[in-house]
Amino acid sequence: MIAHLRGMVTAVNTSSAVLDIHGIGMRVLATPDTLAKLRIGDDSTLITSLIVREDSLTLYGFVDDDERDVFDILTGISGIGPRTALAVLAVFSPDALREAVETKNEVALTRVSGIGKKGAQRMILELGSKLGPARSRSGELKKNTGAIADADVLEALINLGWNEREATPAITEAMADLGQASVAQLLRRSLQILGSRR
Repeated sequence: MIAHLRGMVTAVNTSSAVLDIHGIGMRVLATPDTLAKLRIGDDSTLITSLIVREDSLTLYGFVDDDERDVFDILTGISGIGPRTALAVLAVFSPDALREAVETKNEVALTRVSGIGKKGAQRMILELGSKLGPARSRSGELKKNTGAIADADVLEALINLGWNEREATPAITEAMADLGQASVAQLLRRSLQILGSRR
């Protein structure tokens, strides 16, 4: 099990990053919010989960142990693979997911790409109390929208290779689509909008 990686960031795109570990480039899949925190040329540490399949070894990276632990719990649910689990964490912080499960908020869970009403119901049933209590009730989602969120999303998109002229209209459209949303949700929606225009 590879529990974490520390090395120089040599590449970042919309779904993964590459860390140079003593001359070996390790590709790590991560959420847009996690990837937005990485800077090419900087030394960074990612908490990781290694998913072993018959034909592949895939590393998934996270900002902290809590996010990785939630990912591991999600992948233990029938019908939820690692990519869907990562999509869940692109929409929800661990505490926001705990709250959605605790309050049986199916509608919130269906905001995740690939999860419909039945999938949301199964998640609520199977997760139960496995996620444990929320660690901080003060911030359900990572940040609220507004000037700060707008600036954070713009900076993240620029770091991912988009220019300000392309990014700004996409952020505006994402904010109109989502209303009250976290930085991670805005970033994810903005990337979807930008991707559809290419």
